[in-house]
Amino acid sequence: MKYDYVIVGCGITGAAIARKLAETNKHVLILERRNHIGGNMYDYVDEHGVLVHQYGPHAFHTTKKELFDFLNQFEEFEPYVLRCGAILDGKHSPTPFNFKTIDDHYSKEEAETLKQTLKDTYGERESVTIVELLSNDNPLIKEYAEFLFENDYRPYTSKQWGMKPEEVDVSVLKRVPVRLSYIDAYYDDEYQYMPKHSYSTLFENMLNHPNITIQLNEDALQHLTFKENKVLFDDEEVPVIYTGPIDELFKQEYGELPYRSLRFELKHLEDSSFQEAPVVAYPFAKDYTRVTEYKKLPNQNVKGTTIAYEYPLHYEKGKKMEPYYPLLTKESMETYAKYEQLAKDYTNLICCGRLGSFKYYNMDNALEEALSIVKQLID
Repeated sequence: MKYDYVIVGCGITGAAIARKLAETNKHVLILERRNHIGGNMYDYVDEHGVLVHQYGPHAFHTTKKELFDFLNQFEEFEPYVLRCGAILDGKHSPTPFNFKTIDDHYSKEEAETLKQTLKDTYGERESVTIVELLSNDNPLIKEYAEFLFENDYRPYTSKQWGMKPEEVDVSVLKRVPVRLSYIDAYYDDEYQYMPKHSYSTLFENMLNHPNITIQLNEDALQHLTFKENKVLFDDEEVPVIYTGPIDELFKQEYGELPYRSLRFELKHLEDSSFQEAPVVAYPFAKDYTRVTEYKKLPNQNVKGTTIAYEYPLHYEKGKKMEPYYPLLTKESMETYAKYEQLAKDYTNLICCGRLGSFKYYNMDNALEEALSIVKQLID
């Protein structure tokens, strides 16, 4: 069969693009080097009956109804408000840190003074970034910011990214704000859901279309070549949508882009509960950054509990690891800009997704980009 499009990668970006194109009567081939669909959202039921996310916890959230409506076509979703925590100076604290954090670590009088100072300083704002707090001239606020930074942001960031917080792009530190209230939800978005059955069910239904062909265990780079200003798939000219690491597509012509990977250590315990929240950060634990308790993500009525310790490490191409997070620094973004410009030289190539765009996307960001790309292609 002659395909109208070849898509490299079967995560949320590639799958959503494939489905939308298939619905316009385009024949789409998806090449996926792993042995399953769903990308990093892939989940499965373990031998103890617990639904586990193989590549770390995923909870869908968005402010945009159209994104939720798109996914809702392919799986039933149930409301789910994610709550996370961190072990802060030996105590469990909700994250993002909130006024309960202050109550737990200050005397009653000091806590009331600090909370009022924050309200007076930031008015009606719901949250602020740790970067803003650290730069505040008020000694009370600055002391609180330094307490949070030294007991959580610094050690956690150093382990997660393998470098000092000062070396990482500031956007990374801004991802988890500090709340100016007692709200303990991790996200503020209007739409917060988990699939009723599984993310794998979502992908199976999304990709169940006669115009979509999927080839698993297939390295697309073995099929792609470059000629003049075109990308060829098995020597045929066809539009290629690429969601893998952009530097690997171009044989690292401008050098390697840095990514962080993860190693998971799963354990099943007979206890009914391991920790207070589904996802808890352990800033000062040796080597691992956080623990996910999967029977709480979503809540599952099963005996015992399955947990996963999360160990960050540097991604090395060719080894059995996945490039999870683009490592955003001044140097890496300058290198990416070169690859981005190179990709534009090929008129039938689109690079997208977290790895193709070298961006720290959430699921809704990736989905929004995918739908936007399809709209441009159709128009």
